[in-house]
Amino acid sequence: MNKKFVYIFCVGVLLSSCHIYKAYDRPENIETSGMYRDPASISDTLVSDTTNMGNLPWREIFRDPHLQALIEEGLTNNVDLQTATLRVKEAQTLLLSARLSYLPSINLAPEGSLSSFDHSKASKAYQLPAVASWEIDIFGKLLNAKRGAKADLLQSEAYEQAVRSQLIANIANSYYTLLMLDRQLAISEETAILWKENVRAMEAMKRAGIANEAAVAQSKANSHQVEASLADLRRQIRETENALSVLLAKAPQTIERGALEKQIFPTELNTGIPIQLLANRPDVKAAEMALAGAYYTTNQARSAFYPQITLTGTAGWTNSAGNAIVNPGGLILSAAGSLAQPIFNRGKLIANLKVSKAEEEIAKMNFQQSILNAGREVSDALYQYDAASVKINEHKAQVENLNNAVNYTQALFHSGDASYLEILTAQQSLLSAQLNEISDIFQRMQAVINLYQALGGGRD
Repeated sequence: MNKKFVYIFCVGVLLSSCHIYKAYDRPENIETSGMYRDPASISDTLVSDTTNMGNLPWREIFRDPHLQALIEEGLTNNVDLQTATLRVKEAQTLLLSARLSYLPSINLAPEGSLSSFDHSKASKAYQLPAVASWEIDIFGKLLNAKRGAKADLLQSEAYEQAVRSQLIANIANSYYTLLMLDRQLAISEETAILWKENVRAMEAMKRAGIANEAAVAQSKANSHQVEASLADLRRQIRETENALSVLLAKAPQTIERGALEKQIFPTELNTGIPIQLLANRPDVKAAEMALAGAYYTTNQARSAFYPQITLTGTAGWTNSAGNAIVNPGGLILSAAGSLAQPIFNRGKLIANLKVSKAEEEIAKMNFQQSILNAGREVSDALYQYDAASVKINEHKAQVENLNNAVNYTQALFHSGDASYLEILTAQQSLLSAQLNEISDIFQRMQAVINLYQALGGGRD
């Protein structure tokens, strides 16, 4: 009867503990469909195939040789990326430690004593044992610890990739910002020369009695405004160069670069299907590995309810035989087994389990939220690209019309049908439109960078 009870008890324990051996599986209710909004379609859901620009190597996206050299330098020297790489090595060490916990621990524990009673001759006792201890992992405590360490390693690797992807995007954004500012500076410098000529012309016209003081003052004011904008553009260029230099882990300095009009980007922006985010987006992958780690922590909390079985063995040399001292000493061997079953600390164990389950649920919600955030970033980048393309076309047409307006106004002025202030106004509007057109071109480049990063690009 006693044996039957023991068998039933053991079977019940094993059946109730089956869950703690189960490996992590992605929850079935994680939603990935319909994450991308179509920037043009009425259906509002982007129809796409598995072709994904995020799978392209970064050299195929960023083809400027100066930029490629800067990215290579950043991947080699950037402090944040080096720190993330060291975190990966730390996680690898912790995983190795978790795997080694399956093996017995062996310790050498030599002891010696010197004793004398009532001034008698001192007796010397010594012991040179090697003690081995081995925890038998029947209920998955070590198994889940090892799996949790593996999940932590994968999370660290995903974080490293996230830092790498962000670094590539930041370098590219800074580089193209410099190209945009260079072009805006060149246009503004050309305009500044034109405005200085306008001031001289207005002063000559005033002396000839053709223009009044107001026209001269207005032309001077416009000239000063352009000169002030030059100083601001040069400041922005210097600050961007400094920021990019620090990103490359070097002292602020001049950055060698190409020209904005020579940049080449992919003409087709393929987003793939949303489920690819689970494999491609490093932050999404890190969030899932955080969920896996929380799952294994919960399993460890469950395994704490079950007995802990430990085998201990000792082997060595000693001259202590109970109350007697034997010389020379002899070999000592011993073995013992122990079982520790929690009884009076169940309140603490239950609390730990509840906390672990709550943390697992939080990790699951964070995982789903990371997917939603990724879908939003892809949708934003797609719309940013379309909006920038529309603005480029409109501002290009605006520049053409303003060029015509300047020419027409000058012709009218020479015929006496327009004032010189109208010419100044048209030229000011032309400069603003030209700067806006350059800004639009940069925004479209930025949209490509953002989309590439949002799709998990930069892995290769």
